[in-house]
Amino acid sequence: MSHVGVGPRAVMRAVAFLTTGVLAVPALAGCTSEDPAGKPLAEQDVAAAARARISDGGTLRWAVDSVPDTLNAFQSDADATTTRVAQAVLPSMYRMDETGSPVRNPDYLESAEVVDTEPKQVVVYKLNQQAVWSDGREIGAADFAAQWRALSGKDSAYWTARNAGYDRIEKVERGANDLEVKVTFSRPYADWKALFTPLYPKDVTGTPDAFNDGARRALKVSAGPFAVKKVDTKGDQVVLTGNPRWWGEPAKLDEIVLRAVPRDERVSELVAGKLDLAEIDPETADEVTLAAGPRDPATGTPLMGPGGTPAAGPQGRSAAEALRSWAIANGSDEEAAEEEVLAREERGEAEAKARRRQQALSGFELRKSLEPAYTQLALNGAEGPLADERVRRAVARALDREELAEAVLKPLGLPAEPVGSHLALSGQPAYADGSGALGEQNAKEARALLADAGWVPGGPVKKKDGEEAAGAEKDENKDEDKKDEEKSEGGDDGTYIVGEDDKNKDGKNKDGKNDDGKNDDGGNDDGGNDDAGDAKDGADRESGEKHSSGKNTAQGGAPGAYAPKGTAAPAGAAAAPLAKDGKELTLRFVLPSGPGSGTLRTVADRITDMLKEIGIGTRITKVPDESYFKDHIAAGEYDLALYSWPASAFPATDARPIYAKPVPAADGSLNVAQNYTRVGTDQVDQLFDRALATLDQKESRDLLRKADSRIWAAAGSVPLYQRPQLTAARKNLANAGAFGFGTPVYEDMGFLKKGAQGSRPTAPASPSPSS
Repeated sequence: MSHVGVGPRAVMRAVAFLTTGVLAVPALAGCTSEDPAGKPLAEQDVAAAARARISDGGTLRWAVDSVPDTLNAFQSDADATTTRVAQAVLPSMYRMDETGSPVRNPDYLESAEVVDTEPKQVVVYKLNQQAVWSDGREIGAADFAAQWRALSGKDSAYWTARNAGYDRIEKVERGANDLEVKVTFSRPYADWKALFTPLYPKDVTGTPDAFNDGARRALKVSAGPFAVKKVDTKGDQVVLTGNPRWWGEPAKLDEIVLRAVPRDERVSELVAGKLDLAEIDPETADEVTLAAGPRDPATGTPLMGPGGTPAAGPQGRSAAEALRSWAIANGSDEEAAEEEVLAREERGEAEAKARRRQQALSGFELRKSLEPAYTQLALNGAEGPLADERVRRAVARALDREELAEAVLKPLGLPAEPVGSHLALSGQPAYADGSGALGEQNAKEARALLADAGWVPGGPVKKKDGEEAAGAEKDENKDEDKKDEEKSEGGDDGTYIVGEDDKNKDGKNKDGKNDDGKNDDGGNDDGGNDDAGDAKDGADRESGEKHSSGKNTAQGGAPGAYAPKGTAAPAGAAAAPLAKDGKELTLRFVLPSGPGSGTLRTVADRITDMLKEIGIGTRITKVPDESYFKDHIAAGEYDLALYSWPASAFPATDARPIYAKPVPAADGSLNVAQNYTRVGTDQVDQLFDRALATLDQKESRDLLRKADSRIWAAAGSVPLYQRPQLTAARKNLANAGAFGFGTPVYEDMGFLKKGAQGSRPTAPASPSPSS
């Protein structure tokens, strides 16, 4: 992805990153302190402005990661730009607002409701009577039916990437009149609001040939505020122009040009005046902020005019250095003076260039929020040490997730709260912090888990010639004594119990297991392996600075002094390397090597230090961005990896393939869907299936939260932090920027009239307490 995926209903959750996707429940009336869903951690930052304050006309030049290979969002090679185009030119029955709640899109839909549940679920859509395709034909039941048939999975001639939800539909038919569409389901489907967004005309979905090839490079018929003018692969851009048959509020812009610009080239394009809007990395964000000048904390307005911030010289020279330079340039040593004069000229040119660059950037401002996506540490449970659940849990419990979130988000002025769910983000109705099923960071209990799994300090390590490594002799009695010590001090015994405090009074663990290892519902939590799936990676594009994760201690003493026997090691100190069966406990940590992956590597360094404290070694391997996901994550060639998932608006549908237990395929291999950690249980699958089959929204949320707790307990992946969303926007551009959860409203985007200003949040929303 450019390490970022596409909209939530396109293809699969792995490529469902930037936009759309609505929640499977109605908007909440409000969140109380008792509501575990809380509020979004950060607001939208789009310089919102009323349409009356926006000029008519103009072209928005918007940087994207790629020119899409297809405009059909339901094909496997759809990407983020595919979704962006679909949002602007095609119908969507629902879209998501800035709080992460679904809203009916009145331009297309007057109402939609479940009218029957027995004997079968029936949904009736009442369409806006003005809604027409660009060829003048009414949007209607024929379009819904054609899309259902194409995506149902019954006809393999259609090259579809998914059929989730559509495979549960029994029939689609005209309702009481031409403006009604009646959809009957063969099985109950909680996420029915996920369907028919985007909606393609029957011209695209009516036949396999049209579906497979007819919408790859053009959309002849559309029905949004914009239409596709051209897909220019040579010019690396997609041009959207106003739709003359659009019946809603007219688009303020004449054109939107989506230009493919690599992340590391965007600042140069901004300086050159060739872009108006671009997602950027933290280094560029700092430069844009400096050029824009300080802002009034109450109003968000600049305290200094454009270019008013003094330009910093590239050399950062002090007054003393400048005086010394003058002295050399005017001194008696002619050779040194000549060299210094040339050096001063070069510095002067560099400083003048920096001032011009800063002046050019002064027309932009940074708009920031949090993406509806999170970064996780994935633990490959297919083979090796991490196939043992105790080792996975030890790794997870060694992590200080709060420290990792702060390292990424605090320098950006964004809320630095660890993500507590695999299935939703704070503010979404399904969100609840389920990390208690795993337990808090505890190095002591992590070491006890490793000891229980047979990984002990100083264990014999075999050399290639069969000899034991120097210093690797182990005293088995000492090891047994140590294990007994750790157990007597309350260490984790390797079960799902996270210490005695994590037990409920009835003897059950927080994750629902009885002490005998059985689940509440009688199912077994057995893991499984998997094979590769097809997706695009969600590795971060943030960048950061490397820090040490070591902690200060209050212990003193001269270097080399001996502590009394039994004295605990200082906090933050590296533990002795662990070994088992002649092998050291060293995990392969695979990372992308691209220029935009600095933060990912910083986080990996900190994780490495945290694991070192419990005796786990890591071997970091940096691989090209283009092969990172396909050749390593999807192929299972890693032990540890960092990549991102979007927080789906429909977790019962979209998250299931990510956490489903791998199953044998017809050819004898394992079908893993999108479960790249190779960790799954029957019970989690059952909870997802029950959540998907109930139309009771509260029951569905409760089931999803229970599934999330089980996923935490299995420790196949550890959510870390919500991804930052940093956007450079021209200062007079309104209703565009860091969209957060919200679906962009394309017809409202535009440039402010002279003297008008857009409103911006003064600070990110404060996190809500969770119950």
